[in-house]
Amino acid sequence: MARDFSSLKNLDIPVKVLFTGYLTSVAVGYLFALIQILFTHGMADGKFGLSIDDIVYSYYGNRSGTVLETKLNGSMKDNASEQERFIIMQWVRDGADEDEYADSGTEKVIQERCVMCHNKDATIPNFNDFKVLKELTREDEGATFSSLTRVSHIHLFGISFIFMFVGLIFSFAETSTVKYKSIAIGMPYLFLLVDILSWWLTKLHPMFAILVILAGAGMAMSFAFMWVVSILEMWLFDKVFLDANGQPRPQWSTIVEARLQQVGCDHALTLGNRLACMAKSTMKKLWLQWLNQGLPWIKRWWQKRLEKKD
Repeated sequence: MARDFSSLKNLDIPVKVLFTGYLTSVAVGYLFALIQILFTHGMADGKFGLSIDDIVYSYYGNRSGTVLETKLNGSMKDNASEQERFIIMQWVRDGADEDEYADSGTEKVIQERCVMCHNKDATIPNFNDFKVLKELTREDEGATFSSLTRVSHIHLFGISFIFMFVGLIFSFAETSTVKYKSIAIGMPYLFLLVDILSWWLTKLHPMFAILVILAGAGMAMSFAFMWVVSILEMWLFDKVFLDANGQPRPQWSTIVEARLQQVGCDHALTLGNRLACMAKSTMKKLWLQWLNQGLPWIKRWWQKRLEKKD
C-alpha cells in the first residue's frame, strides 16, 4: 500500500534546518574534493587544471619517464627549486646508484625538501628508506592495482552514502514526476560505477581516460541538480515554483515531454533512446537549416567570386 509523504515545502522548520545543514556540509565537502583533485591529479602533467594528460599520467602513467621524475615535474614541482629537481633527476637518469646518492647531492636535497612529509610517520612513501626511494626510480606505470583497490572501495562506500542521503532528501521534492525523479536519484550511482570502472580501464589503456572526466562531470551535475532543487523547494517554493497568482509553474518534466512529442521522440521508452532520438532530430534540423541558408549563401559567394574574375 502506497504511503503519502510530506513534501519538502511542508516540512517542519527544524527538519528543514537539519536537511539544509547536511546539504550545505556535503556541498562544501564536494567543493574541497574538487580543489584537492586540481592540486593532485590536476598537476600530474606539470600544468594547473585537469586535462586528459593528467588522467593518463595518474592512472596509466608516463611510460617515457620514472615515477620520481613525473612527480617532480608535476604535483611536487613547487616543493623544490629547478636546480634541486635537476640534481635528483640527473641522479635518476644516471642509474639511481646508492653509491652516488650522497656524492651527487641528491641525499641532501631529499633530506631538506622531501622527508618533512615523506617519513616513517606518514602514509606516503618514506624517503628515509633507500629501498622505497629506489622503487620510485623505475618506469612510471601510474597507479598500482593495490592502490586502485583501496581507493575504489573507499569511494564506493563513502560516495554511495553521500548520494543516498542527498537522494533521500530530494525524493520529497515536487518538481518532477516519479519517473524523472527516479532517474535523477539513480544517475549518480550509475556515474559512480562508471567512474570507478574507468580508473581500471585507464590503467590498462589510456584511451579510456575521457570516461573519468565524463563520469565525474555527470556525478557533479546530478549532485548539483538534486541539491539546488531541494534547497529551493524548502525555502523558496512560493517564489520559484509558483507564479504571481499562486498557481504551480509547469513542471520541467512536462516541458521535456512536450518537447519530445514535438520532435516525435515520445515513443522512445528508455532515457538513452530518447536522448539519441533528440540528437538525431537536432542534427536533422541543423542539416535542413544548412541546406536552406548555408548552401545558398556559399553559392552566392562563389558566383560573386567568379564575376570578379571575369
